Parts: sequence; structure tokens; C-alpha cells
Amino acid sequence: MGVEKNVSASKFPKQGAHLGRRVKVCFKYNLGNTIPGLCVRDDLDSPFVSIFHLDDGRYVLGTECQYALE
Repeated sequence: MGVEKNVSASKFPKQGAHLGRRVKVCFKYNLGNTIPGLCVRDDLDSPFVSIFHLDDGRYVLGTECQYALE
């Protein structure tokens, strides 16, 4: 666990343009096997986290995959 100055019970980092947009996610650069999903977090400030909710129910971090907007 960590502490981030931009994250608290009432404060969150400014969100980017990908928030709420549909994405195609793949793993290990396997473009032949993409999974559709939704961007549910796109930090423009520290801690710079991106999170995707995949259509199969999983949540993945942007650091765990490759993605493109649909």
C-alpha cells in the first residue's frame, strides 16, 4: 500500500480523455487476441494510473497490458 497526495476519500487525480471510452486490450502484444472493455480510470496527474474494465468482467491496469481506443 502507498500514500498519494492526489488520492483521498474526497479527492482524485484529474482524469484524461480516455475515461469512459471503449478500448481494445491485448496482452504480450498479441494483437490477434484482443478483449474489448471500458476505461474506468485515466489519471493525468500522479499516480498516473489507467484501469480498464474488460467485457469478461476482469479489471486490469494499463501497466499490465497494451490497449487502443476502439
